[in-house]
Amino acid sequence: MQTVFCHEGEKTMDLKRGFGVLVVLLLAVSMFLNSQNISFGDIFSNDTPVTLDGVQILEYEGKDLTSILNLRDNSISGPPEIDTVSYTLNINGLVGQELSFTYDELRTRFNPYTKVVTLHCVEGWDATMLWEGVLFKDIAGMAGIKGEADTVIFHALDGYTTALSLDYLISNNIMLAYKLNGVTLPAKYGFPLQLVAESKWGYKWIKWVSQIEFSDDENYLGTWERQGYSNDADLNKGFFD
Repeated sequence: MQTVFCHEGEKTMDLKRGFGVLVVLLLAVSMFLNSQNISFGDIFSNDTPVTLDGVQILEYEGKDLTSILNLRDNSISGPPEIDTVSYTLNINGLVGQELSFTYDELRTRFNPYTKVVTLHCVEGWDATMLWEGVLFKDIAGMAGIKGEADTVIFHALDGYTTALSLDYLISNNIMLAYKLNGVTLPAKYGFPLQLVAESKWGYKWIKWVSQIEFSDDENYLGTWERQGYSNDADLNKGFFD
């Protein structure tokens, strides 16, 4: 009986030593991954790894930025397949002239605009990043907005929609971003264009934008708004009506 107890005690000590070694190894791995801006989720995820076309900026004007590799994929059905060659951003609705722009035209015909803006998700996380793209008002100005238009409906390549007031978009210098932290916006997180809806909850930050529709329907409800989420989506208020 004593032998059994002694044997079990040795096993317990071995387990404790093994557990201690495992903890130390996990801490070491965690510290290394943090230094490389990689999370455990990135390693064990079955998703396609995010590929960047350069070295991302992680500090801007003294402000720490969230790594692209730490973003979450909140798409409803996964990122859509993008054909860069055939992609166009279509402008229609209550405009004097319907327009379309290729991806290259968006990056070359309009002056680039950059700003550090924090995205706040209703799930409780946030990401502060350096966004670069084209100002919404620069695109709108080329289309010639009709006087009765007061609402802008954004459509995405995956069928997602959301709407914001025309006044908000123009007066707040809202942009459509094609770069993030100094690199091209990854396909997983919105390429070719994501709306940077500053001071609005994350579901207004529509990704994979393919169409901008000018409307006089100020009560239009987008994908999540039809599920009861606030149409205003102001950060200083709750995100449910």
